[in-house]
Amino acid sequence: MNGRKIAQNAIWIILCRIVQSIISLVIGMMSARYLGPSNYGVINYAASIVAFAVPIMYLGINNILVQEIINNPDDEGKIIGTSVTLSFFSAIACIAGVFAFTSIVNAGETETIVVCLLYSLLMLFQSVDLIQYWFQAKLISKYASVASLIAYICVAVYRLYLLFSRKSVYMFALSQMIDFLVIAAILYIVYSKLNGPKFEFSLGTAKRIFSKSRYYIVSSLMVTIFAQTDKIMLKLMLSEEAVGYYSAAVTCAGITAFVFAAIIDSFRPAIFETKKQDKEIYETNISRLYSIILYLSLFQSLFMAIFSNEIIYILYGSQYAPASSALQIIVWYTTFAYLGSVRNIWILAESKHKYLWIINLAGALANILLNYICIPCWGINGAAFASLITQIFTNVIIGYIIRPISYNNKLMLKGLHLKYLYSFLKYLKK
Repeated sequence: MNGRKIAQNAIWIILCRIVQSIISLVIGMMSARYLGPSNYGVINYAASIVAFAVPIMYLGINNILVQEIINNPDDEGKIIGTSVTLSFFSAIACIAGVFAFTSIVNAGETETIVVCLLYSLLMLFQSVDLIQYWFQAKLISKYASVASLIAYICVAVYRLYLLFSRKSVYMFALSQMIDFLVIAAILYIVYSKLNGPKFEFSLGTAKRIFSKSRYYIVSSLMVTIFAQTDKIMLKLMLSEEAVGYYSAAVTCAGITAFVFAAIIDSFRPAIFETKKQDKEIYETNISRLYSIILYLSLFQSLFMAIFSNEIIYILYGSQYAPASSALQIIVWYTTFAYLGSVRNIWILAESKHKYLWIINLAGALANILLNYICIPCWGINGAAFASLITQIFTNVIIGYIIRPISYNNKLMLKGLHLKYLYSFLKYLKK
């Protein structure tokens, strides 16, 4: 796999995501203003609850699917078919779990319970989204990206209808399911048109996949805990309005996440491939990836920290002004979150996934404790600070504590050297 193919794959993803991001910003901004901090907070609370169920729904399969396809090219149909089947039935169980959880924790809050249930229905079709990893493995993500963009445009039109006809918060929650339904349908059609192998279910394949993916269920759940606990604790300890303000800041901080996701997703197959061929090139590719992620994210964080007031005012209006100070803190943790995504590629390539649950359990516990201490003292700024410290601890410091993964920190530090950034640019021309 050459650098040009990686670049072309990433460019397609980025271009489609730019259009999607613009649409998302406009629709999200209009929705937030229409719903107000309270209802916007309820929607984001529902998103956080469902986010806890998604790692269980995926059964960790999304973390190992690209590697499975690359290592077993003759079994692609069995791998994809088995993965989608397992995930779909898991989704049904997770929807029931979301309803049971909110019925207990939010007893008496009918609106919150119904919104969470409607929002959770997206998991039925999100399970089919596993097809996208076949496109990633083949470095033809442009098809999956275009499919996602088409789906997003369709749903954006639907959300505009909801806004102009002034529909209830329930319909906005349901729109998430429609989004994934359209994406699933288009992805399957494109997959079939490209002569993707016929779906098959294999018990043997299921056992092999689950023997690897099971390590990622708990670790992904722990990641979700320290990614979403802040919103849930803000709702329980403060109010829906606090969740609304905080969610606005988080959305702004992640506004360019698609760029980093595209770069990481495009590098992943090349890293796995070079792992089998040349250790030196394999490690160089990891340091190159660290380098571009580090410098791009630091530049973004500095820009957003300086112009946080203007960003919040332009996108959300004066009623979301309290989100500005939180954004100045939150934006810095995105850098460390992206470093964690790169580290997870190295962990999978080195078959060290048994350490993931330790890493992420430590991060989850740290996040809960820090939020418990900081939220009563500083409100949404406390939640932002807790998340920042958690990301630094989980994705950098713990690498020095757990010795079997400490070598990854050396590759990360190499990425700070500008020669890797320069070599990345040269690599794209190959």
